[in-house]
Amino acid sequence: MAKSVQDIIALIKENGIKMVDFKMVDINGQYRHVTIPAENFSEDTMKSGIGFDASNYGYAVVEKSDMVFIPDPDTAVIDPFCSIPTLSMTGNAMIIDNPVNRPLAQYPRNIVLAAEQYMKDCGVADTMLILPEFEFYLFDQVGWNVSPDNVSASVDAQQSYWNSDISGNGVIVPKQKNYHIAKPFDVTYECRSEMCMHMADAGIEINYHHPEVAASGQFEIEPQLGKMSKMADNTMWIKYIIRNTALKYGKTATFMPKPIAGEAGSGMHVHMLLLKDGKPVFSDDNGYANLSETAHYFMGGLLKHIGSLCALTNPSTNSFKRLIPGFEAPVTVGYATSNRSAVIRIPAYAKAPEKRRFELRNPDATCNPYFCFAAILMAGLDGIKNKIDPHANGWGPYDFNLFNLPEEEKAKLQGLPTSLDSALDALEADHDYLTAGGVFPEELLKNFIKSKRAELAEMAKIPTPAEFDKYYNL
Repeated sequence: MAKSVQDIIALIKENGIKMVDFKMVDINGQYRHVTIPAENFSEDTMKSGIGFDASNYGYAVVEKSDMVFIPDPDTAVIDPFCSIPTLSMTGNAMIIDNPVNRPLAQYPRNIVLAAEQYMKDCGVADTMLILPEFEFYLFDQVGWNVSPDNVSASVDAQQSYWNSDISGNGVIVPKQKNYHIAKPFDVTYECRSEMCMHMADAGIEINYHHPEVAASGQFEIEPQLGKMSKMADNTMWIKYIIRNTALKYGKTATFMPKPIAGEAGSGMHVHMLLLKDGKPVFSDDNGYANLSETAHYFMGGLLKHIGSLCALTNPSTNSFKRLIPGFEAPVTVGYATSNRSAVIRIPAYAKAPEKRRFELRNPDATCNPYFCFAAILMAGLDGIKNKIDPHANGWGPYDFNLFNLPEEEKAKLQGLPTSLDSALDALEADHDYLTAGGVFPEELLKNFIKSKRAELAEMAKIPTPAEFDKYYNL
């Protein structure tokens, strides 16, 4: 049920709320926030909003940077990590204009709403449901240094195999043997259970949580399917909960795709399906894997645009250290049933017509979820619009382990970009599907690419410990 201003005021009074916190999202998908005393919250707050400088968020040039943030009362939730009772809300950014303020087209939440409206206007569906899987590491210690005399990074997890000589209690997990491991080896069970309880309190329904493959503290939390725009909000809140709960337990959480060489990387696989008038669009009893022609066209759009999508779904240099063979990470442009080596996997267990779907396996949680989910939808809609058949284009189905192919056969396969640089090149060359219907503003894509190019240039200048290992004595 939609909340009104009066509902929020009643919530404030009933729970003794002292502060109202407004969480905004920058271009990189990171929370920023501003807080007001609860007694200052009023109907005018919802109408006039909170002023902020959008240039510091990466959205607008300084000359046009004054914006207002309009809270969405439906996102109101009590923040469990504030000792002072605090109500938190997210919302949308508006450009100050006369006589009426207008939405800032570059703001992530506005983009995901625009993508949903474009989907409805196309007549294909009225709802996109998605399910992102959240893989992450919990470390006991992390530290890094980037200075002229010291470039280093270190992490530690007490149960990791590298602590076998000093653990004292024998609770050690062998390398790559952490998947679904039970107590006493699952040392963060209570921490993750509390994370899920906080998510439930925020209205985020959870399927399960469990240890993932990497022995050095890798785990997964999976929510239930939800509406795309709501799930984008939930993604931000889930990451917020994971990080803050970890700190409470003396741990540190990271969504870095590849924090440890030689261990499994962390992805954010995105399951998806479309509904129209409440009925599944992707289901067909007679189709491959019981998926409809529309579903195959949607997959075709994803596969056609996967190179440019990677710039938005995998926007860090570290992302491409995960997208390598040998760790169940996708490296091949293709689709298949129950095959984790293809970038699109169709889960065989999703048998009910209303649950038939597929997952895109390349995204990771360093992305801005609003950009990621909206871009996925736009690529899929382009596939439907242009009837891009993935089978006719040679993208599968690959119902065999692609990692085990002979090298000459592997050479024939199309691969994902191998670096952020190449993904940005692809985005520059292929982004018309994103700007269709004015969903992704051209200015935003230019700003995003420019920002990432600068990031790449900065990273390229820094020597790494691995370079010392390789080249110091040459």
